[in-house]
Amino acid sequence: MEAWNRPVGIFDSGVGGLTVAHAIRQTLPGERIIYFGDTAHLPYGDKSEEAIRNYSRRITDFLIGYDAKLVMIACNSASASAYESLLEEYGDRVLILDVINPVVEYVSSHNYDRLGVIGTKRTISSGTYEKKISEASPSTDVVSLATPLLVPMIEEGFIFDDISNAIIRTYLSDGRLQKINALILGCTHYPIIRNQISKFFNFDVEVIDSARIVAARLKETLEKHDLVSRGGTGEDMFFVSDYTDYFEKIARMFFESAINLRKADIWS
Repeated sequence: MEAWNRPVGIFDSGVGGLTVAHAIRQTLPGERIIYFGDTAHLPYGDKSEEAIRNYSRRITDFLIGYDAKLVMIACNSASASAYESLLEEYGDRVLILDVINPVVEYVSSHNYDRLGVIGTKRTISSGTYEKKISEASPSTDVVSLATPLLVPMIEEGFIFDDISNAIIRTYLSDGRLQKINALILGCTHYPIIRNQISKFFNFDVEVIDSARIVAARLKETLEKHDLVSRGGTGEDMFFVSDYTDYFEKIARMFFESAINLRKADIWS
């Protein structure tokens, strides 16, 4: 198979990475996608760094087994915990991208005075965003807040209702987020509730959705390596480690058609 005709591999702990997959489809409609949602282990945000690295290695092996030309770590917790180790172990076999570095480059070019970051416990406790943004844009004041209930809330389907509004309001009312110019959604699940977050701030705060930024970086990377699809054949494939009706519902919402969803128990 020609290298450019191979699929793009994407993984996340659940439905969150579908926001990235959707952005990639909009940016590069000719690319074939192989997606893995590790629903058996979600959320990654409360797992140890070692556990996340082990999950990420196994999933990367799985995606390489489907001849992926690039592996997108569509999860902030995995990007913070496993990107460097995956790059070291697999970088000579497959292109690897994360969701944090492209966002850091984006915000460093916009001269924000005060920038907020929300994410899982693992992403926030790693300090990855604060460290990288401080290095790239020393004049920007960065404040971070762990919002651990948002992922299970989204995975359970509590969106656009009183329950989700109450949880969002409780988190975003935290004093650390006062007077921010922009807010990084430091979890790929969060774009699903982006409008609710924007509404809380009366649409006065720029809510930075990493999916579009990351999709643009992926396009640049494929172009650089002459790997943009030239119209090959083959269907997208979606795998989960534990089947949930909600995953298929969200996937159909993003891709507007029936999807080829399979369960893959790669842990046994």
